[in-house]
Amino acid sequence: MTYDPNLYINAPLTPAKPHMFASTLAKVIWTLVPIITLGLAAAVPFVVAAVKSVVKPWLAVVYVAAEIAVFSVAMAISPTGDDGNPVPGFLMVLLIITAATHAALLDNDKIRIGK
Repeated sequence: MTYDPNLYINAPLTPAKPHMFASTLAKVIWTLVPIITLGLAAAVPFVVAAVKSVVKPWLAVVYVAAEIAVFSVAMAISPTGDDGNPVPGFLMVLLIITAATHAALLDNDKIRIGK
């Protein structure tokens, strides 16, 4: 066995922080998850980001709790959905827009909240 003084210099560098998206296509797909599922999977990108250590776990917990709260309030306001009340729909659209926007910003270096 030979001695190599440059053992650590030639070692590959690890990234400073993990990334959520491997490509632009992955970013688009993860951003579309809350939109395509109509908010039913709004918290999924944040749970995956917490598992990948991109964000802190409390952020995923907040999104899961917010999703449950929005769906609970929407169902409490209009359980049948045919009464013409616009508030549940507004809450759902607000959840979808917020989750999609935040999912698109998961790899942004300028945002430090929850990272």
